[in-house]
Amino acid sequence: MSETVFDSAAARAEVLGKIARAARASGRDPADVTLVAVSKQQPWEPVAQVLAAGQQIFGENRVQEAQGRWADRRAGVELRLIGPLQTNKAKDAVAFFDVIETLDRERLAKALAEAVQAQGRALRLYVQINTGEEPQKAGVRPTEADGFITRCRDLYGLSPEGLMCIPPADEPPGPHFALLAKIAARNGLGRLSMGMSGDYETAVRFGATSVRVGSALFGPRPAA
Repeated sequence: MSETVFDSAAARAEVLGKIARAARASGRDPADVTLVAVSKQQPWEPVAQVLAAGQQIFGENRVQEAQGRWADRRAGVELRLIGPLQTNKAKDAVAFFDVIETLDRERLAKALAEAVQAQGRALRLYVQINTGEEPQKAGVRPTEADGFITRCRDLYGLSPEGLMCIPPADEPPGPHFALLAKIAARNGLGRLSMGMSGDYETAVRFGATSVRVGSALFGPRPAA
């Protein structure tokens, strides 16, 4: 028997439909929510399907993997780094990505500021907040978020446009999304990157301006 082929173009249409319905149910314009296709570790074929279907914004976890996949395919594509960034990769990340969503510590803020200045790039940044305060997870603690955002602006000359979070897998995501929105509002940040394949509709209802969707678009990630 032949294996069933996952139709990523059809899956994208379904995801966009669900985003639109969740937005309208919350009194929001669906156009205010951006779909980020998480292409990390995926083979090129399904990524090419959603690219051909009109998807222009993609999320990658690692600088080197993204360079290998996208170096010759950048035309019309916006790339977002959504995985942890080592400080020694800051220069490469600034040169290659349009958006970095994982600014989470002082050393990285300094390295990014130096790279931005040296390269003269208008890099878009999100601060990652560890809303669940999980020790194994990257991100600024909620109680330290205001001070960190202020230092990013005042000490390093960075201008984050929003916040990002990954709620604990074993907790309802809603309270974490609400917390992220509250931190963003009091710091004058208008962008919220929150929600993944299992909870992006909930994230939209809590104000997400972008959702990061992988398996719902591409099917289960291939085994390593």
